Amino acid sequence: MTSTRPDPAGTDAGTRPRPHRPAAQPNSGTPEAATPEATGGVRRRGFLGWVIAAPTLMVGAPLVAGTAGGAAPAAAAIPNPPELADTYDLGDLQDDAALPTSHLITVVVHDDGTATFALPRAEVGQGITTSTAMIIAEQLDIPVSKVTVTLAKARPELLFNQLTGGSNTTRSTYQAISDAAALAKAKLVEAAAKKWGLDVSALTTRDGAVHGPGGRSAGYGDLTRAAAASKLTRLQVTPKAADEFTVLGKPHKRVDALAAVTGKKVYAMDMHVAGAMPTMIARAPTINGTPVKLLNRAEVLKMPGVKGVAKISTGVAVRAETFGQCIDAIRKVEATWTKGTEAGKSDASVLAELRAAEIPLAVPDVPIGATSVDGDFVFHFRSNSPLETGTAVASYEKDRIQVWSCLKVPIVLQEQLASTYGMAVNQVEVHVVQGGGSFGRHLFSDAALEAVEASKALGAPVKLMWSRTDDFRQGRTHPMATSRVRATYLAGNVLTYEQRHTSVSTDFTHGLGEILTALSAKLPAGNFTFAQSIFELTQTVSYEYGVTTQLLDEVDMGFNTGSMRNIYSPDARTAQELITDKLARLAGKDPYEFRKEFVKDPRGLAVLNKVAEVGKWGRTMPAHTAQGIAVHNEYKGWCAALVEIDCRPATRSRKVADAYTGPRVTKVVFAVDVGMTLNPTGLEAQMQGGIMDGIAQTLTSSLHLKDGYFLEGSWDNYFYTREWNVPPHIEVIVMPDTSTSPGGAGEFGVAATMAATACAYGRATGTMPKSFPINHTDAVKHFDVIPTHPSTPQSPTDGLEYRY
Repeated sequence: MTSTRPDPAGTDAGTRPRPHRPAAQPNSGTPEAATPEATGGVRRRGFLGWVIAAPTLMVGAPLVAGTAGGAAPAAAAIPNPPELADTYDLGDLQDDAALPTSHLITVVVHDDGTATFALPRAEVGQGITTSTAMIIAEQLDIPVSKVTVTLAKARPELLFNQLTGGSNTTRSTYQAISDAAALAKAKLVEAAAKKWGLDVSALTTRDGAVHGPGGRSAGYGDLTRAAAASKLTRLQVTPKAADEFTVLGKPHKRVDALAAVTGKKVYAMDMHVAGAMPTMIARAPTINGTPVKLLNRAEVLKMPGVKGVAKISTGVAVRAETFGQCIDAIRKVEATWTKGTEAGKSDASVLAELRAAEIPLAVPDVPIGATSVDGDFVFHFRSNSPLETGTAVASYEKDRIQVWSCLKVPIVLQEQLASTYGMAVNQVEVHVVQGGGSFGRHLFSDAALEAVEASKALGAPVKLMWSRTDDFRQGRTHPMATSRVRATYLAGNVLTYEQRHTSVSTDFTHGLGEILTALSAKLPAGNFTFAQSIFELTQTVSYEYGVTTQLLDEVDMGFNTGSMRNIYSPDARTAQELITDKLARLAGKDPYEFRKEFVKDPRGLAVLNKVAEVGKWGRTMPAHTAQGIAVHNEYKGWCAALVEIDCRPATRSRKVADAYTGPRVTKVVFAVDVGMTLNPTGLEAQMQGGIMDGIAQTLTSSLHLKDGYFLEGSWDNYFYTREWNVPPHIEVIVMPDTSTSPGGAGEFGVAATMAATACAYGRATGTMPKSFPINHTDAVKHFDVIPTHPSTPQSPTDGLEYRY
């Protein structure tokens, strides 16, 4: 796998010393932004921040972070008004919601010259602790190795500012963190100037030290106490501009890479909490079934190692000395269960629900000679199970609750626990622990809620873990959906584009990071209102397709769904790009050339041209192989994917089902423009992960619903992209910066890759695919379900038996 980034400058700025820009003296007037100055063609802005009273240097961002230097919406060249998400998207909503509390985000410089920062977000492998450390190192002029980024515990005062989702972490925190770090440096320089009796303009900073004329030098650690404030102080300062960066924009390895590969990285199951013992839950055989009566508690308690058994709201909790003993005990649990929310349902019955709820396409008044191009697509359930299953450590006492888990909305959990157990919020301590993946899964605190409930019921601390089968059958899923499209074409123009997306309800009851929106989403129409808002704030058409409408309808809130990586975009974009290929055929044009004519933004054209050039679009290929190409825009960024696929009959000697070998993607070229790139290495990794997700969702990965539960029980029968079908050639191209602010990137790679893979498959086989993943119907033929008796719970080892 390779990654390239065009470098318009052709040089590395290195670590040259930076002249310090004088900070204005504190004043008692109304804070005003400094007049922006032109520096290398980049607008600069000053701000007024806060030095917090402390024995060492602690600084906060401005009360309301400025927006100068942010990316302006691209001017679309379409003849009709732009869609909502083109001008104000989900990230804008999150940015604006976070602004009022951004000043509560603080950077601390210690007397050993190091800096620390408690990031109010969740690190789940996306690399935000690395990019955050880079931001602080850049503005402070210290090595990244001297910056430690931890994860903040739940802070209810950070209203709307402690939500990890929507590819928004860097986008919403970049300016506040930059400002706070720049302010810290300004105070250190001011302290040195006073010490030496010099003007701050005579000083420079480099490698964690302030330097002055005559060889003077003082490390930050020697200046922190002099720079610290005895009371809250205001200071005006101007951060570095992008053309001055020596850290940001340069490739940097993950700060936690060594810990990850040596097993030293700490996850929830690695927490050492006094008395916490392994705990697991025996669950109902159907989705959301609940226990009615535990029939053999005494028998289970006598099993080796078992220390406690208790019925809780979601199942039967078993606490034992080891997780192996928990599994043995769960398999022996006998209980009666409610039917659950989806008893008796199957793929076919849910699809029928969706069909009945579909919003009709308009009947266009098509001019004489115009042609209607239609498509009808089905997207099956997919598991939102990350590599690390749901885990949490909890201790319940009558006047105190403590919980440790990977949490993307810790404030909601804290306030929910306080309300449930009749405590004040400050009696509930919620610690955010790094997670082994998420992809939206940890927007829901299922494991943490169960851990607290189990700790209370068992009367002891617990170290709770979901089994893999729990995650696949009772965990969060990407909802089944249909997407129907109609476009009209006449004389070289697309006149109209309609898309009607109908989905099993996506659960947004996690809210926007605090309890009020979480509760409002639980109201009868609240979740649908959230869904409509999210759909409108994320979905756009990337092409000049005339009068455009995209509408959403949702049904059936009984499934455990979630905002699995990119929410609606992969499915909606795949349908759009397949119709685009169909329009190109109708116009008698090459798919790439057709897209060039209609893509609605110069940045979109740039990434499209780049993948076509690097991927050698149009090259001669063998029969049953082909290229596909697609464009995607979201979160103030653009990307494009070129995919090559091999759909020739399997020739592998390994005796596995054709559904498992299947078509193979052999090459992906991916170009990405996220405005400002902070860490090209991290961005490349994010795109590679999205590429794998996109391939999986197109070709192989789905859940099969039968009799009210999902058949898949583990990774051995859920066909995520495997080693054999990872493309041998992947190239990620990070485009030159097109903004002075970063856009979103976390979910960005999925939609374009899924769409390009679908288009490649259609060109290789001569048939446009209409159901995803492509192997969904065939895959289940190669399994036998291990029987689950209706009166017994699911075992952690229940699932499908794969027949070779």
